[in-house]
Amino acid sequence: MQFPATELVLDANGAVYHLGLHPEQLASKIILVGDQDRVAKISRFFDVIEHKVQHREFVSHTGLYKGKRLTVLSTGIGTDNIDICLQELDALVNIDLVNREEKQTKTFLEIVRIGTCGILQQHIPVHSFILSSHALGLDNVAHFYPIEFSTEEKELLNEIKQYIRFPDQIMPYLSSADTELFKRMNSEQVHGGITVTSSGFYGPQGRSLRLESKMKNIHLQLGSFQKEELRIMNFEMESSAIFALGKALGHACTTVCLGVANRPNKEFATGIDQKMDELILYVLERI
Repeated sequence: MQFPATELVLDANGAVYHLGLHPEQLASKIILVGDQDRVAKISRFFDVIEHKVQHREFVSHTGLYKGKRLTVLSTGIGTDNIDICLQELDALVNIDLVNREEKQTKTFLEIVRIGTCGILQQHIPVHSFILSSHALGLDNVAHFYPIEFSTEEKELLNEIKQYIRFPDQIMPYLSSADTELFKRMNSEQVHGGITVTSSGFYGPQGRSLRLESKMKNIHLQLGSFQKEELRIMNFEMESSAIFALGKALGHACTTVCLGVANRPNKEFATGIDQKMDELILYVLERI
């Protein structure tokens, strides 16, 4: 089957439409960041930079770090952009872009998101590293695909929904990180647990300015949930779509965030550059 031009959209140079990348410009180990400026902050640690590409908010640098070939890609903010990134990253390795046909032999990517987050546990200080074992999606991206969630994912989601009352219009989903990649990123330096992915920064995360959120104090409810050793650790805006789409396409994904706010303590960090560099090097050594 050939993918028509309206489905597999390429630019005039044959690159995938939004990322502007050709297959040879992509490594199989990928670091995703939201902020365009963070791409160069990561690639400056590379021994060699092979490719630099920018199209819209999507900036990518591919190079070598201690013999490992890596791509760093900025996604912008939100799960809508993640839908674009995951689909086009997969197309770059698993679709023959010239003949517009799916490849018989698949390439599986290793994807780690480095981001910032709000911490939901009172005892965890700002500047801590938060590693995602699961992502609870309060967005709608996964609902557009026939994704098969595991029994463990469904049971954990049901327990969260029984504990927390979400507005009727919200249909949460839950997807786990890749087990092996999670283990590799885990250590005593990080706090592991469930990440909540929201579709916005203000109302969807319980913040109220001139418009009051329907989810006021949701951060306190989420933070009080616990199943055995597993707790809900943080709020961010991308991981649910990364985990759900990535796993459905056969890729290994997880997220490590720097906590820049402690929501229960109403504390916001200043001067995160040094700690972000530490997190970047932490991931580079383990990916």
